[in-house]
Amino acid sequence: MTFLPRASRGRTAARATLAACAALVVAVPAVTYALTTTPSLTAATSAQAPASDTSRYASRTTANPLAGRTWGHGDLDPTLDAFNAASGSAPDQALLAKLALQPKAAWLGSWWSTDKLGKVVSRYIATAQAGDSEALVQLATFRMEPWEQESCNRVSTIQEQQDYKAWFNTLAAAIGSAHVAIVQQPDGPFVLCAPRKSKAHAELISYGTQVLSALPNTSVYVEVGAADWPMDDPKKAARIAKLGGVRYARGIALNGTHYDTTERQVIFGAQVAQQLAKQGMPGKTVVVNTTQNGRGFRAGDFQNKYKKDTCNLAKATGSCYDHAPVCTSPTQRVCVTLGIPPTTDVANPAWGLTAKANALAQQYVDGYVWFGRPWLFMQNQPFQLNRALDLARSTSY
Repeated sequence: MTFLPRASRGRTAARATLAACAALVVAVPAVTYALTTTPSLTAATSAQAPASDTSRYASRTTANPLAGRTWGHGDLDPTLDAFNAASGSAPDQALLAKLALQPKAAWLGSWWSTDKLGKVVSRYIATAQAGDSEALVQLATFRMEPWEQESCNRVSTIQEQQDYKAWFNTLAAAIGSAHVAIVQQPDGPFVLCAPRKSKAHAELISYGTQVLSALPNTSVYVEVGAADWPMDDPKKAARIAKLGGVRYARGIALNGTHYDTTERQVIFGAQVAQQLAKQGMPGKTVVVNTTQNGRGFRAGDFQNKYKKDTCNLAKATGSCYDHAPVCTSPTQRVCVTLGIPPTTDVANPAWGLTAKANALAQQYVDGYVWFGRPWLFMQNQPFQLNRALDLARSTSY
């Protein structure tokens, strides 16, 4: 049985509101991948209390914690369910392998209660590492409540704040000394949407960042949107990162729910890191989600082409932004397909980036990672097999 987050409450409409405000558990063997570059370093810090020492990632010379180790792949993945279920259909299974056998981040949120979270995460880590304690496990936290549209209208109640902190304390305890990379709170620009200029949302996200960053082998990347959200504004993205506690984190994450190009994310990410350095937070690095930007496009490109959202939520079909159509021909543009496979080899000529982007990637980018979920309706739920197969058919990677 696959567990997925509950349906998003109007993320597409919420993006417009934000712009105004801001002017499975399955029993399967683990699949592991060796990415061999610079060996990583470990640093001993407190495992439970919020971190107070921000020097851990104070310099880019600190070895890339994602490199030089196996990337594990655990069992909270509907694409892996589909891959296993397609064992009797060789063509479908071969296509699904392009999705299912790539290391990717498992999303964690309130759909896992605090009482169950520890067991879920412990099992996931064990499955992903498959006996290799040095293997890297990837997670994405989506625990903030309220979030998206609702976060623009109200702040968290006292009970929600207490539950949030308890949840992150439990998550940290379950991770312990495992090697983990975490994307903190995708759709990060919504932190700017809090009503009455409340800092409650930011303080909670920052709390989670501190607790996880305090772990000895966990690297946290605060999600700050994408180059096209918040509209090519690295200063605003740096503010989002700062509100999310990036001072304690390894760096930032980009393009989690958008489709913009890797080239633009690398350049934008470097600009955000430079802004953070000017604010006394040097050495911050970047991870870029490349799950769904094989033919990257900006949000404005989509709006210009499709004019309006046409989702049919009841039938889980349509072409609204969060469920942009999958590419169906080699020449089609403003469509979704799989991008660069997960890697720390960020400046490989095979990715087709410009010399400028490659130079910046080598300096600022820890990896291209898969924490997007384009095979889910509205990037949320449910899993759509035909969409997953079309993504695999259309990718050039």
